Amino acid sequence: MAERAAERRPMRRGRWAGPSAAGAGGDGRVLKLPSTAAATFPGSRGAMAAAGPGPGPGAGGKVKTLALVLRDEARRGGYCSGDTVSGQVLLELAGPLPLRGLRLEAAGRARVAWSEAAGTVSAAGACGAEAAAAAGPRREAEVRYLDVRQSLLRGAAEGEEGLVLLDGRHEFPFSFQLPQEPLVTSFTGKYGSIQYYVKATLERPAAPDQSVQTELQVISHIDVNSPALLTPVLRSQEKMVGCWFFTSGPVSLSAKIERKGYCNGEAIPIYAEIENCSSRLIVPKAAIFQTQTYLASGKTKTFRQMVANVRGNHIASGSTDTWNGKTLKIPPVSPSILDCCIIRVEYSLAVYIHIPGAKKLMIEMPLVIGTIPCIGFSSRNSSITSQFSMDMSWLALTLPEHPEAPPNYADVVSEEELSRHVPAYPPPIDCEEQLCCPVFAYIQEFRFQPPPLYSEVDPHPTDVEEFQPVSLML
Repeated sequence: MAERAAERRPMRRGRWAGPSAAGAGGDGRVLKLPSTAAATFPGSRGAMAAAGPGPGPGAGGKVKTLALVLRDEARRGGYCSGDTVSGQVLLELAGPLPLRGLRLEAAGRARVAWSEAAGTVSAAGACGAEAAAAAGPRREAEVRYLDVRQSLLRGAAEGEEGLVLLDGRHEFPFSFQLPQEPLVTSFTGKYGSIQYYVKATLERPAAPDQSVQTELQVISHIDVNSPALLTPVLRSQEKMVGCWFFTSGPVSLSAKIERKGYCNGEAIPIYAEIENCSSRLIVPKAAIFQTQTYLASGKTKTFRQMVANVRGNHIASGSTDTWNGKTLKIPPVSPSILDCCIIRVEYSLAVYIHIPGAKKLMIEMPLVIGTIPCIGFSSRNSSITSQFSMDMSWLALTLPEHPEAPPNYADVVSEEELSRHVPAYPPPIDCEEQLCCPVFAYIQEFRFQPPPLYSEVDPHPTDVEEFQPVSLML
């Protein structure tokens, strides 16, 4: 032992003693780990998670920092199926630290859990076992999408000398590829979640394991340019206001949106016609609803919430109102999740009418919130053609790509023809005494007539007789 202590004494910072992962024996040789004492933590280049200080020197050393950094995650905005996830585990020690190993784990799962409503025992008066019985059966379900395990630093085998890291900063790079199979978008809801994470665990022989974990954002892209999501949606409904024989008249509503698929930040133009034949004052409104559906143990749990809304003007009795592209902007929400077997996230656009003293009249149209925005002509919400319900696509077929300039006036009427049909310029008047009224009351003829309207037929054929009058098209 004295000889081994003498061998370790001259070691520099950032190096460790003990058997290597390649299988060095326990003969007391000094094995080097690449030192990163001069390196800095590149926390600004990616997502970083850090754990606090570990056990003190009494446990064999002190861990000042244990962090996990993902490269370029902020620039990517999320990972997709088949992408490569790379990063570093950063470790800073205040003194020598014996280790059993450093392992990396990446996992992803969808999990659902909720408790059914109380049965025979009321929740307010229940306690202990009665409270558990009152909560009803618990429903749970789980689906795994990712499971990756790596060993970044292997410890010694049984009977060999343990691994010791000296004080300083150490970096342990890692890299792995996500499965090629479709992954579900990360989501956290009312009764469940879809989460992906990367976790690094520091295994120590004389102290509890210390770990650090960071979340991995995964996106399953939805392209709203697909034909199914570019189809317009139209709904109409009518409601008779009143009850029994005391009816005050019907209220009718028809609404339309240009397409089914939209992305975050887009404004949805709504076209609607409302007719109020009742005796009550009504108010039209529109809203986007998010519906979360959870499935577990053959049961279904639903949670619905409003994420955006807009309100129209009051409509008096016997009046009508029209929405010619009234916009409703989509707030930052999670994309639609339609490919998970236990969690579904769906959206709908509801146009409804608030009727005092009666149930509201509502039309609900399905929406799909995607990640790849529409690049077609229909995405231009500010276009003039979107103000009309008629299809103006035929207009683009008749207009040339570069409009032709109108003909020059000199090309239509020559100087010779102009001199024949335009009277000569009258001589100037020498004095005002020869006039019966002031000179400013006389307006001289223009030297040239206004240009004629463009026509494919020549209004001045060359074979016209001299004595025939020629009329210019004005």
